[in-house]
Amino acid sequence: MRSHAGMGAMSHNPVQVAAMGVGAVFALVGVLGFVPGITTHLGSITFAGHESGAMLLGAFQVSVLHNIVHLLFGIAGLAMARTWSGARMFLVAGGAIYLALWLYGLIVGHGSTANFVPVNTADNWLHLGLGVAMLALGTVLGGAGRTGADNRT
Repeated sequence: MRSHAGMGAMSHNPVQVAAMGVGAVFALVGVLGFVPGITTHLGSITFAGHESGAMLLGAFQVSVLHNIVHLLFGIAGLAMARTWSGARMFLVAGGAIYLALWLYGLIVGHGSTANFVPVNTADNWLHLGLGVAMLALGTVLGGAGRTGADNRT
């Protein structure tokens, strides 16, 4: 895959492409969390907490904080995808973060004040899938070694 940035073209290796894709999806989800129709009950969104009634795609409970976290996570992924080591770190560390968030969602009651993100059952399953997928991408693609022109650490 070829990308034009800065002073010329550079090749991106598979782990960088994966991190760019994951980062772009997170950024998009962060924005879509504020779009009426894509997010139902947007009028009942709260900044944080389990009281938020906004539901991304009608299934995933979101708040302003939740959407901002997705957006910032996506921007971080896009920025870190510029190097092999950054891309691998984003995917592996991000996967670990999402597995921790999955455990958090299982432990904390959905109606609890500790559920400040907020998360619901659909979020929990999504966080499990994201955590496993990101770890797998970072480990498998990142373990393949550095290839391409952008191999800075």
